[in-house]
Amino acid sequence: MASVNMNQPLLALAGYTIRFTTPDGAVQAVNGLDLTVAPGETVAVVGESGSGKSQTFNGVFGLLAGNAETSGEALFEGRDLLKLSPKELDTVRGADMAMVFQDPMTALNPAMKIRHQLSETLKVHKGLKRREAEAQALAMLKKVGIPEAERRIGQYPHELSGGMRQRVVIAMALLCRPKLIVADEPTTALDVTIQAQILDLFRDLTTDAGTALVLITHDLGVVAGIADKVVVMYAGRIVEEAGVDALFARPAMPYTAALIRSIPRVDRDVEAVEPIGGRPPDLIHPPQGCPFHPRCRFAEDKCRAERPPLAEVEPGRRAACWFPFIDDGAGTRRGETMETAGV
Repeated sequence: MASVNMNQPLLALAGYTIRFTTPDGAVQAVNGLDLTVAPGETVAVVGESGSGKSQTFNGVFGLLAGNAETSGEALFEGRDLLKLSPKELDTVRGADMAMVFQDPMTALNPAMKIRHQLSETLKVHKGLKRREAEAQALAMLKKVGIPEAERRIGQYPHELSGGMRQRVVIAMALLCRPKLIVADEPTTALDVTIQAQILDLFRDLTTDAGTALVLITHDLGVVAGIADKVVVMYAGRIVEEAGVDALFARPAMPYTAALIRSIPRVDRDVEAVEPIGGRPPDLIHPPQGCPFHPRCRFAEDKCRAERPPLAEVEPGRRAACWFPFIDDGAGTRRGETMETAGV
């Protein structure tokens, strides 16, 4: 893998916005995101379906639908991906940054054997000859834990289990030793045992190679043991960003706290799990003020009238809430509000 400058972000989104034009009106799917990913860092991006998680990184990879418009900056090693032509972007995708898609059956060509799909990546991006490309493909299949890799490499995707197909997609993403991997819900369709294996695989591979990993998921429960930093998205915006331990120990934003309460845990009864009431907002007609206020039990008049900015509420943590740090047990506020802190 090529060397990276540890003093600058690998990926930096600034004022990053994605807007879709539809017959019903404009949808602001991603709204003014500011986000950085450092070399070797693992960042979990969490939130409910429709929060803008996947669209954010589809835009980074140039994979948005034709009715999308992007603005702001998406700098990869200082180079704005939003300004690259499709041909220029092709030289970056797969080689320096790669994506692991949610459904491996849509990411793999059902009519091509695994051997050809993996080796083609190396032939295109690294200029390898067929025999060398296939040898490296086989070695990567073994590295990601595919059993009987010599036999599996000659099979079609439908001949593999879901867990093995997902490992093949991960192997494909890793073949060119990219500096950044984005994994979009990589464990959603897998059973719990395979989920754990896939997360362990990501942890090991990113540690060994120094690759930065962005893990997109709706489930906070899968990120506790793998992420360095957690970014919580709601209605196309970042509403909280913090180190993983700090976020679980003391969520600043009521939406983050609600996500954590909705996670089933082995140390408490099923009845203790609290689903988040209400629905995410309509992005064509978003509510005034804080977008979470219609579902927030702590909302006050200020929350309904004014949208809180994403601001630092303590060192290493940003939150978009007028009254951060809520005691969910007693329902009382503690610490400074953004207003009294002079934000």
